[in-house]
Amino acid sequence: MTSPRAKTLVKSVFAVTLMGSASLPAMVQARDMTPEDVTKVEQVGGIAVSPDGSRVAYTTARLPDVTEGEENGRTQQQLMMAYGPDNTRAFLPEDMSVSSVGFSPDGLMVSFLHTEKKGKRAVWGIPVDGGGHRKLAEVDGAAVRSYAWSPDGSVIYMLAGAEKDSEREDEDDAGFDAVVYEEEGKLNRMFAASAGPDVDDEPSEIAIPGYVSSFDISGDSRFAIIKSAPTPNIDDDYVSKRVNVLDLASGEVSREIETPGKIGDAEISPDGTTMSLIAAVDMNDPAATTLHTVNIATGAITALNAGAAEAAVDAEYLSDGRLAAVIHKGASSVLRMYGPDGSVAGEMNAGTLNLTGVEAAGNLVVVRANSAMHPSELFAVDGSAFTRWTTHNPWLADIDMGTQRIVTYTARDGQQIEGVLIEPVGGIPKGGAPLIMNVHGGPEAHESNGWQTAYSKPGQVAAGQGYAVFLPNYRGSTGYGVAFAKQHQNDYAGKEFNDIVDAKRFLVSEGIADADRVGITGGSYGGYASAWGATAHSDEYAASVMFVGISNQISKFGTTDIPVEMFNVHSRKWPWEDWQGMLEVSPIYHVEKAETPLLIMHGAEDTRVSPTQSYELYRNIKVRKPETPVRLVLYPGEGHGNQKAAARYDYNLRMMRWFDTYLKTGDREAEIPSSRPDLKIEDDEG
Repeated sequence: MTSPRAKTLVKSVFAVTLMGSASLPAMVQARDMTPEDVTKVEQVGGIAVSPDGSRVAYTTARLPDVTEGEENGRTQQQLMMAYGPDNTRAFLPEDMSVSSVGFSPDGLMVSFLHTEKKGKRAVWGIPVDGGGHRKLAEVDGAAVRSYAWSPDGSVIYMLAGAEKDSEREDEDDAGFDAVVYEEEGKLNRMFAASAGPDVDDEPSEIAIPGYVSSFDISGDSRFAIIKSAPTPNIDDDYVSKRVNVLDLASGEVSREIETPGKIGDAEISPDGTTMSLIAAVDMNDPAATTLHTVNIATGAITALNAGAAEAAVDAEYLSDGRLAAVIHKGASSVLRMYGPDGSVAGEMNAGTLNLTGVEAAGNLVVVRANSAMHPSELFAVDGSAFTRWTTHNPWLADIDMGTQRIVTYTARDGQQIEGVLIEPVGGIPKGGAPLIMNVHGGPEAHESNGWQTAYSKPGQVAAGQGYAVFLPNYRGSTGYGVAFAKQHQNDYAGKEFNDIVDAKRFLVSEGIADADRVGITGGSYGGYASAWGATAHSDEYAASVMFVGISNQISKFGTTDIPVEMFNVHSRKWPWEDWQGMLEVSPIYHVEKAETPLLIMHGAEDTRVSPTQSYELYRNIKVRKPETPVRLVLYPGEGHGNQKAAARYDYNLRMMRWFDTYLKTGDREAEIPSSRPDLKIEDDEG
């Protein structure tokens, strides 16, 4: 029987230009994108370049296609190998999901993490020139979180979960399953296993401090850099995580890198003297976006792009000591090369591509990139251009897409704000199009001029149904420098959300949007903006879809897992320092103004923004404004964002139907749609 995935892949072919745009063959009639199409999207995930630069191992990430009868589940990753443009092949069976791809130091084997049925996640490998896959290393009774080879290939280092607690399991089985909040987190462990023809049954444990979340091994195997926080609590991960230098011979921490705030990607230079580190510049810096180099011997830190209106996203050392860095400049991106001394050695503009990651080995540098026309694919850096190597969604050639571009406008106080506009398929109608304002979360994040369609992002699905979509990089966003990212602090729902209203007014003035048919949606902080738009700014928005959003800044403090981070980079004051002020920046305070039909959706197990935030707003509107359409949808088993295929598909259907009912029509008094989504699902024989 032909698999649903195979049936999808044979539907169309297309020609691809160098920069990743698609042209339609004459025999294919274009059609609009649908929520069912969103369920089929594949994209390049992890990437590893072979030591000699002859090939690239990577994963393609996709969800089960529940519309074609595949069993509901989470993202699956298939191991692939690329040898050049349009020269790729699957390296393992389609149903074998892997992660953390790499190569053995001699390049003869691809390694990866894989979980056997009824087993724990372990390190596996498969020869590059043929042969079966086999287990390389494991930790008895614990899942391997990450791993790294020693440079000579004799040792595999592993980060694994805590030791099995048999006594606690017996208590659980007997019904004594009480959970002590924030006190039962378990620490990871680090091991070194001999790499050989047989699995090392007794890998040696290496003592590590606190909760270690990742590590890397130096080129001479003398030391490791480890990222460690005091506990597994997410607040500690944001606020207290630091890079430590661990002597592998003694097991002692020789140095802690004294960074003041959040930390991101860290890489060791080929000669082992320097480390690159993407980190925050201070405790109040909302995100790790500044690129630094660190002298490993002394701990001295040097910022390479301090104060620049940009964000460092990823970095990778080349064999000659240069440092390649993906830099986002607002909604655009570049690949920048730094010399060993930290000076800028060159920069490549990505053009229509949005770069998100870089890897290198031998003489090959590759990037992961998406564009307005396609999700993430693999590109090689070829002189001064990016050459596309992979095409994983050929059926996108069948889709008629709306034009996408970067737009800049001026906010009411003179601040320049940038965003990404997707026009309706066929262009802007006279009088303006219905507009969906799609607001990103964080707000320490930003939108790029790349692929903008997902289960919670209307994107090209909306464009195909006649909507314009605008994604504003309002104040608080990254990509424009630390000062811009800090502009929202101690000003909840102030300049940041005024920027969104100003975007609406600008797009109306340009004839792009119909003033009476503008809606708003977003998740997390974008959900906060959507709740604010449905209450305090209700006169501006004809419909709102709020996802895992905030409705009460007082109760949010007591129910979130990031209270200190929230204080450091957002509120800059505690609720008890200004009870009334915190209440007034809460959407529940403004429910008397709520005339906007509001669809609220939330993961029932969300620990970041408790679902009680959604309950509060729903109940307040239901009781205080019974004439305003409001609905609350909960997703069992989901947290701060939906992970399973069915929940994502369901979300997309509900979001678009809500906008079709209230936004496209401009009728706030329309009858509330059915509580059940209009599922289009085939059985597994379909």
